[in-house]
Amino acid sequence: MGFDVHGFEGEGPIMLGGIQVPHPRGLGGHSDADVVLHSITDALLGAAGLGDIGQHFPPSDPRWKGASSDLFLSHAARLIFERSGIIDHVDCTVIAEEPKVGPHRSAMRERIAAILGLEIDQVSIKATTTEGLGFTGRREGIAAQAVANIRLMPNA
Repeated sequence: MGFDVHGFEGEGPIMLGGIQVPHPRGLGGHSDADVVLHSITDALLGAAGLGDIGQHFPPSDPRWKGASSDLFLSHAARLIFERSGIIDHVDCTVIAEEPKVGPHRSAMRERIAAILGLEIDQVSIKATTTEGLGFTGRREGIAAQAVANIRLMPNA
């Protein structure tokens, strides 16, 4: 499982699921603040017992300032593949009142599948709101949670 959250900050657009999504406000963060790719990265690293995104890409390291999150996701996949692992499926739920995910879902799935070397049917993107409750309900930011199914070879 993976989870990430970023607050709105500055001007848009935002990066979401590896694509640029039009939005009047941007997301604040050390990298490009792509909550979808960050949560999937954490899910993959966790499933493989490899820690979390902060261990591999510490926000205190200036090399990652403004970095594209596809670097993080491809790194997690590479670590799994180096252990003769297989990524079966990734599933992410975006938790936000805005922007609407539906119009961008297919492009996100395609981009994530391309980064991970998967077929599009191995990637799921869903969205929900919090019915106006909490920080996402107040439109202060976006959260995402992800799950990843992987297989590792014994003694890999």
